[in-house]
Amino acid sequence: MTHIYDNPSDFKEHVIEGFAAAYARYAERVPGASGFVRRGGPRAGKVSLVVGGGSGHYPSYSGTVGPGFADGCVLGDVFASPSAEQVVRVARAADGGAGVILSYGNYAGDRLNFGAAQERLRAAGIDCRMVYVTDDIASAGPEEADRRRGIAGTFLVYKIGGAAADSGCDLDTVERVMRAANAATFSFGVAFAGCTLPGRAEPLFSVDKDQMEFGLGIHGEPGIRTGGWMPAAELAQALVDAVLAERPAGAGGRAAVILNGLGSTKYEELFVLYGHVHRLLAAAGVEAVLPEVGELVTSLDMAGCSLSLTWLDDELERYWVAPADTPAFRRGETSTLPTYDRRAAATEQEVADDRPAQASPASRAAAAVARRAVAAMTAVVAEHEEELGRIDAVAGDGDHGIGMLRGLRAAEAAAEAADGGVGDVLTAAGDAFGDKAGGTSGLLWGVALSAVGAALGSTAEITPALLRDAVHAGAAAIQRVGKAERGDKTMLDALLPFTEELDRQLGAGAGLSGAWRAAAAAAVEAAAATASMRARVGRARPLAERGVGTPDAGAVSMGLILTAVGEVLAQAATLADAPPTHVNSTNPTPADVTEGEPR
Repeated sequence: MTHIYDNPSDFKEHVIEGFAAAYARYAERVPGASGFVRRGGPRAGKVSLVVGGGSGHYPSYSGTVGPGFADGCVLGDVFASPSAEQVVRVARAADGGAGVILSYGNYAGDRLNFGAAQERLRAAGIDCRMVYVTDDIASAGPEEADRRRGIAGTFLVYKIGGAAADSGCDLDTVERVMRAANAATFSFGVAFAGCTLPGRAEPLFSVDKDQMEFGLGIHGEPGIRTGGWMPAAELAQALVDAVLAERPAGAGGRAAVILNGLGSTKYEELFVLYGHVHRLLAAAGVEAVLPEVGELVTSLDMAGCSLSLTWLDDELERYWVAPADTPAFRRGETSTLPTYDRRAAATEQEVADDRPAQASPASRAAAAVARRAVAAMTAVVAEHEEELGRIDAVAGDGDHGIGMLRGLRAAEAAAEAADGGVGDVLTAAGDAFGDKAGGTSGLLWGVALSAVGAALGSTAEITPALLRDAVHAGAAAIQRVGKAERGDKTMLDALLPFTEELDRQLGAGAGLSGAWRAAAAAAVEAAAATASMRARVGRARPLAERGVGTPDAGAVSMGLILTAVGEVLAQAATLADAPPTHVNSTNPTPADVTEGEPR
């Protein structure tokens, strides 16, 4: 288990502080961000490679920042994607004027947050490309290669891309080289025991004695199938057979090879295994070019290992063998690399607006209710944090409760600090939630709260009809950004039944608090019903069969939150429990928005 920590919720921040103190000769922290750039800042005229993802995988990300490798890295909380805001800050600090490549493993939260960051960077005039890595052959078949996860093969793709950028290649070339490296990279792994999150006493999954989990993930996910223990020679055969089965047509006989330890499998054990792997590859006519054995992409203290191969052509091999000097990876002499002038990092001017918020008295009163609602959301998730983590661990990484609570605490603090009307408060809460929670849930809850706030505004009287329309706006934002649908086994499977029942109740003349409570009950019932579903999107998709029988953690937390908000609304003096008017119109009419009590 993870033994060394202070406050578990601050684990990532403490990791970053310690790394910054130890490796200032390689990297410097980006002010206000959870990430680093190379010491001395960006290089003028050089393509910049920024890699990132959740903490818990060292030396991946921060351990690769340095000459011949990455120009910057951004870190989310343990096993959670960094927020789009954090990605933007690090990428701006790393930009040397020749464009930025963002690279990460293929996980839903990372794709959403890095994708949102790419849009913002392009809008700011920075040519930004993305390459996500899809090397895990266990997570999808060859016909769905774009849906495969990124595991230890990310290290190979990042190394090749970083070397191409340092050699002076332009942005188009670096992107092309990295995509070619990704298409030529295949990984397969095995776990002997699950990892344990800081502050937790139990691992995210357990492996029975004399058993192994084949096809593991690197976020605490169990394997896709269980098998009996086998000696090193047989295990090597299983790993080699799996990756060689995916050998592309026309691949030569040379490959970059990594035998990766996941955190608690010792180097000596890996060397025992690699002796067999090397012999088997040679027998298959494969020459391992500068193989690496050791911990390169870990999963906290997980016991396990993975084998990764990148099939090399002349170009890819040139970049794989090129020199590099980082905190965790050193090869050759980097003085042979081209030199670049340093460029001052871009800074984002933040100007405080001291003008009083232009909010109506009624909206300010509703803002007080919104603050109490966010506080109630935080309290109910804190109460059920361990349960949500346990549910999530069945087919995911077990951090849903932790991530939601982290985001909600940030949202609660932002809501308390925000001035103005209800729209101002909820927008501030949404921005804070998305920035601090990370991952898919963080981004989706962030955009949902912000969408609800934008729909309510800070001048209008909050009528039941307006609140209903705002909830619909939040649900639409989740669907638009998350690209999920009903039946995919996500939070939408609780939220959409809620919106439908709220519409029905208000249309039948129910008062707001009664309608909300009935709709929340429908959401809780719908969340429980997700137990029979198979996940079709997100991190749980590769282990969809394991998840059958367990409800979706995001749907469960949605039901809990909607119920808690309903209790706040029932007590709110500013939202009278009276029948609404014009509840069937998508946009409220002037009759719905008045300067008196809600109609």
